[in-house]
Amino acid sequence: MDNGTDSLLDTYLFETNSLLERLDELLIEAEQNKDFTEDEVNEIFRSMHTIKGSSAMLEFNSLMEIAHHIEDLFFYIRENGMSALDSQQKAELFNLMFKSVDRLREEVEKVENNEPLSTNIDSFIDEINDFLSKISNQSPGSESGSNVSSKPAEVSSGVPASVLPDSPYCIRVFFEEGCGMENLRAFMLITALTETGYDFSFYPSDVETNSASSKQIVENGFYIGFSDEEQAKKAAVIVAGSNNIHSYEIIENAAASAEEKKEPASAEKKEAPAKAPETRNQSAPVHHAPVKQNLISVNLSKLDSLMALVGEIVITESMVTSSPDLKGLKLDNFMKSARQLRKLTDDLQDISMSLRMVSVSGVFQKMNRIVRDMRKTLNKDVRLTLVGEDTELDKSIVDNISDPIMHIVRNSMDHGIEETKEERIAAGKDPQGEIILSAVHTGNEVIISVQDDGYGVDTDKVLAKARNNGFLTKPEEEYSKKEILALLMEPGFSTNSEVTEYSGRGVGMDVVKKNIESLGGTVTMTSEKGQGSCTTLKIPLTLAIVDGMELSVGNSVFTVPISNIRQSFKVSSEDIIFDAAGNELIKCMDEFYPVIRLHQLYGIYDDVCTNIEDGILMWVEANDRSYCLFVDSLLGEQQVVVKPVPTYLNNFGIKNYGLSGLTILGDGNISIILDIAAIHSAVMNTY
Repeated sequence: MDNGTDSLLDTYLFETNSLLERLDELLIEAEQNKDFTEDEVNEIFRSMHTIKGSSAMLEFNSLMEIAHHIEDLFFYIRENGMSALDSQQKAELFNLMFKSVDRLREEVEKVENNEPLSTNIDSFIDEINDFLSKISNQSPGSESGSNVSSKPAEVSSGVPASVLPDSPYCIRVFFEEGCGMENLRAFMLITALTETGYDFSFYPSDVETNSASSKQIVENGFYIGFSDEEQAKKAAVIVAGSNNIHSYEIIENAAASAEEKKEPASAEKKEAPAKAPETRNQSAPVHHAPVKQNLISVNLSKLDSLMALVGEIVITESMVTSSPDLKGLKLDNFMKSARQLRKLTDDLQDISMSLRMVSVSGVFQKMNRIVRDMRKTLNKDVRLTLVGEDTELDKSIVDNISDPIMHIVRNSMDHGIEETKEERIAAGKDPQGEIILSAVHTGNEVIISVQDDGYGVDTDKVLAKARNNGFLTKPEEEYSKKEILALLMEPGFSTNSEVTEYSGRGVGMDVVKKNIESLGGTVTMTSEKGQGSCTTLKIPLTLAIVDGMELSVGNSVFTVPISNIRQSFKVSSEDIIFDAAGNELIKCMDEFYPVIRLHQLYGIYDDVCTNIEDGILMWVEANDRSYCLFVDSLLGEQQVVVKPVPTYLNNFGIKNYGLSGLTILGDGNISIILDIAAIHSAVMNTY
């Protein structure tokens, strides 16, 4: 493919996926209300029309066919109203629509993965057509297979005598206001009708060659004439499905059988445009002139490049202002300009980061569908409550948290919520279970939690399972409740005795933990037996640029994320105590924490502080693990650009020893960014 086709495909995928996500939200809401509103019917019709048109343009036939038949179905519903369906048919319609969205999404995924599309969708198309036939046959006064009301609109104006005098029936079409090139749009319409094999005439007759006919079409409409009413009705289906149609009407042409007086005809012609929208008020939505959008879609790779470039600017600015050549020089004007440059680079950083920030609403709304489907499969009455949908995260992080959240929600539905209403009533709970999915900002992090009011976790059962599977590393009585719940996130651990569609395969929370930690986040679980469980994800706002504290150990400089630091302080030798194994401990806030000497961990012995009173302790926390780092000194706070560790170094397992990334300092040297959680694990495993 050339770049133009790639760009067109990207636009198609973005638009189609957006429409399908919106359809999922709309269907969930409508199913809860047990009915479609008129606006919802119109929105589904327009969405399917858009998908049909764009898919046909790119020759994605399976997508085009499915969308086309759903469009036909909703054209009928739009014409006859949801009142034409009984409650059973409405339930069938919802199931059919959810299935249709799933089929469309499957085909879109094939397009994304460059896989061949389905060639045999006849059975699914038949299912849609059968449902349309079922509801149309039971609707009084409507024709099966016809998408147009059997009774043509009453129009007093009729057709002017000078227009198509040989056509007993006409369709008069008005295009959307301001759409432009009405003559070419009319020509496209007659081309579409020609392909169907209909015999018709049209007025103005020179739309293909005369651009001036656009004005006439805007004022009086575009007329398409037919020999009988049946053909006009069938052609109206094609007209209704065409782009940029504001309104249309079927008119009986009195001029085809009798001569009309020119004076009245002239007056009626003048009134026609004003009356046209009113004649289709019940069956055609009113489309207003398109509103200019202030939003554009940008390829994510371009934003990645922008972030990388901004990062390089930040590093270069720091290198210039911190140059050793400037030390000792009195450069007032230079320092003033440097401060202004720093302000501008900070603003540029903030703006470039904000471009990548998107709300989690898209991910949250997907969970509505998960809960809906499992509610029907498991026959559980559960509602999903969403809190903080507008919370924003970096786009790359949002893309990676969908699967972990989905798995946690499935866990809550499958073996968190009680099996029956009777169980819940007996426990004094609301018969309807509830899952609360929430997101909230806290400084440089976003906390996402999934809470249910179900069984809760039976810690005795978890311990027994862990004992039988060999997961325990110390006596059972020494395990705290937090440690027992952490066992649920061990690889291969599952408390389900049966394998179901949703759980029990031993693959689950360990994958959730791994995925979240790969984003620099943490996962914790809390639970009260009989009251429910809560899984909490702490996730950084962005992975690109972090606020860090630079510290020195000997001649080496390390960086610790500010979000991990609780406090820094000096101590005396008397403040240090030792455990039975001889490891150093320090008391902070009435709790004892281990002291980790960074120079011992990394084997740095030149020009380092070894006396506890000469250095400084930094109290840090990550993954609910707290301890104190002993370092030589703190150099200051600075925003740093996170660079990945070179791939070949990963072969040495350096990430297991707390090296999470790199950053370039103002003097051009490299500083290692420390992973506080990994340092704790590395040291504790050696005790």
